[in-house]
Amino acid sequence: MIRVLLFFLVVCLSAGLTGLIRLYALRNRVLDIPNQRSSHTTPTPRGGGLAMVISFAAASAWLYLDGRLPADATLALAAALPVAAIGFLDDHAEVSARLRLAVHLLSAGTAVWLLNGLPAVLMPAPLDGLLGGLIWQVGSLGYALALLGLVWSLNLFNFMDGTDGIAASEALFVSAALAGLLHYIHPGLAATALTLAAASAGFLIWNRPKAKIFMGDVGSGFIGLALGLLIVLATREAPALLYCGVILYGLFIVDASYTLARRALGGQRWYAAHCSHTYQHAAKRHGHANVLLACWAINLLWLLPIAFWVFSRPAYALAAIALAYTPLILLARHYQAGHPEFQP
Repeated sequence: MIRVLLFFLVVCLSAGLTGLIRLYALRNRVLDIPNQRSSHTTPTPRGGGLAMVISFAAASAWLYLDGRLPADATLALAAALPVAAIGFLDDHAEVSARLRLAVHLLSAGTAVWLLNGLPAVLMPAPLDGLLGGLIWQVGSLGYALALLGLVWSLNLFNFMDGTDGIAASEALFVSAALAGLLHYIHPGLAATALTLAAASAGFLIWNRPKAKIFMGDVGSGFIGLALGLLIVLATREAPALLYCGVILYGLFIVDASYTLARRALGGQRWYAAHCSHTYQHAAKRHGHANVLLACWAINLLWLLPIAFWVFSRPAYALAAIALAYTPLILLARHYQAGHPEFQP
């Protein structure tokens, strides 16, 4: 009952704050002006992700004070706040890429240090036999793997926050699914994941097509890092949850990775702003609302069942990831992700 009440309180807080931030953005001309990376055509207020940051941070603090969230987990999640701060500055006045990267690495590195890296990894077939046991104690390598994964998760949301509702929907879906998987394993961590889902849902009320406000860098980086941290924390409680998280996150991982690879292999400046992700090409052809509905359908009807199946049968995780990702790769290929223009 407490979780249900907390969920609705955070939804209301996030939605209310988003409305106030929208008024602030309009009055102070904090607008997202259409450019070559944009999927919108009119200037739109940005920075609404600050509402998600405040709502999730407040709920996490309460869970810690109530004894439901461990101190190291609370501090690790708090390490994501500098990412939100540099994003807030970037939403108001452009910040250098080097400074942003330094803050991202410092925040992710601090969180990794607080959590002692990646915990023991459950090795699926056939790797369990090759590495001499079902559980792989990654040791010091776990720090590097965790840092790499967190920085990639952080950037995934920055890459993929380019059409109405998609980033908030992904955060809502992945965190809610993690909350369900953690329900009987670690109720406090499940409640934390649920509050991230609630913060995302409150913002989504304003961000759904046609979006009245965008998340901005203040939200995309923070949410990406927080979601990655939740997966690491979940893995610490049940090693199989690492693979569940990778599957649940599949829509963003495949689209961003495939697009980046195609741009690099095609001789393009892969680090430059662009508008060639799968979801962006699809939105140009089918519209933002239809793409968002398709993303929800893929997540709920395809990725979610596979993730829950892997949780009970982690030995088949590699095969399950291949199964989950194959249609997504084919979808990216169909929509010519990584190419400047989609040619039907």
